[in-house]
Amino acid sequence: MQKLKLDFPGSQGQLAGLLEQQNQTSKSMVLFAHCFTCGKDFIAASHISKALVEMGFAVFRFDFTGLGNSDGDFANTNFSSNVEDLVAAADFLQANYQAPSILIGHSLGGAAVLKAASQIPQAQAVVTIGAPADASHIKHLFQCELDSIDQHGEADVSLGGRPFKIKKQFIDDLSQHDISHISQLKKALLVMHSPVDDTVSINEAEKIYVAAKHPKSFVSLDYANHLLTHKKDAAYAAKLIAAWSEKFIESNQLDEPKRIDVSAGDVRVTEIDHQFKCDIQTATHQWIADEPIKVGGSDTGPDPYQHLLAGLGACTVMTLRMYANLKKIPMDNVIINLNHDREHGEDCQSCDEQYAKVDVIHRSIEFQGDLTQEQIDKLLVIADKCPVHRTLHNKIEVRTVLKD
Repeated sequence: MQKLKLDFPGSQGQLAGLLEQQNQTSKSMVLFAHCFTCGKDFIAASHISKALVEMGFAVFRFDFTGLGNSDGDFANTNFSSNVEDLVAAADFLQANYQAPSILIGHSLGGAAVLKAASQIPQAQAVVTIGAPADASHIKHLFQCELDSIDQHGEADVSLGGRPFKIKKQFIDDLSQHDISHISQLKKALLVMHSPVDDTVSINEAEKIYVAAKHPKSFVSLDYANHLLTHKKDAAYAAKLIAAWSEKFIESNQLDEPKRIDVSAGDVRVTEIDHQFKCDIQTATHQWIADEPIKVGGSDTGPDPYQHLLAGLGACTVMTLRMYANLKKIPMDNVIINLNHDREHGEDCQSCDEQYAKVDVIHRSIEFQGDLTQEQIDKLLVIADKCPVHRTLHNKIEVRTVLKD
């Protein structure tokens, strides 16, 4: 499983996110909104995300402003800023990775994804888990402090055993939201709720379900608690989400390329995902080339320059082994490390910038075995005589034609 820690601009500063996916093209991108004051690393978010990734989804979760590793002051946030953070996260994913197809929200995060969905047109499905229909529902968590907040403009409240400062602007913002937007969702909706949830009543799930239009579904989480702290409950929810979403989500996961006839000595390269992923086939082998995630690829295979280095490294090893065996040199093993760079050429001090740098391949060779210095020196000479090495040093002409 790949885990990428990513920062992106939110409503009030940089937000800390985590992208998780398998080392393959994912079915769909999921944007996960955590529960009120919980953070992206809360146990439910972590367990559900991991289970979805294992089933082929990519999942992005992040800390809302003022929580976890994100910038900002929680006291200055509100439900509206949470919605803005969600939209910012979706925009970030679309610009740098893949637009989210599924929005999942836990508790107040569920209310947030319902509100943000209209601003994330690429999303095709929305899932709420233990969510209130109306964001103002959470006022019951600090009901005793409401008078103090109204009188003094703010108050320190305890939520989940942790102190938080709630300002009057937070309360005022909640009153600006209702459930009218749910009927305008225009996306498939899955409502998940436990009948024994003692934090957010299952009546809230009923309100969401009644307000929404089809396609919509409801699934009971049976005996799960509100925070889904039991791993089996989170895994169960993830399995249901994965199965349900298949009806509504256009999968981005493509079938593996089929084997085709390739003439001996030829290499055939075909694109797979209209990004960077390529299928490579020879007469007897098939493999993948790709680019790293940071440049827009899926990192499902070596990039082109790594293939180039691999060709030189493999040829060098084979040539050294042939020579060592022929000359009965006791070389037990040979290990080669290579990397590619572009350096300023010593003979290009006055060259145009376009030609001022030359490609340099650094090749480090380690010999293992009881070798004399004379044998090592000879092997180093032989390394420069491998066929691929010679090809790279020869004048190369690439002739490109349009296939008939």
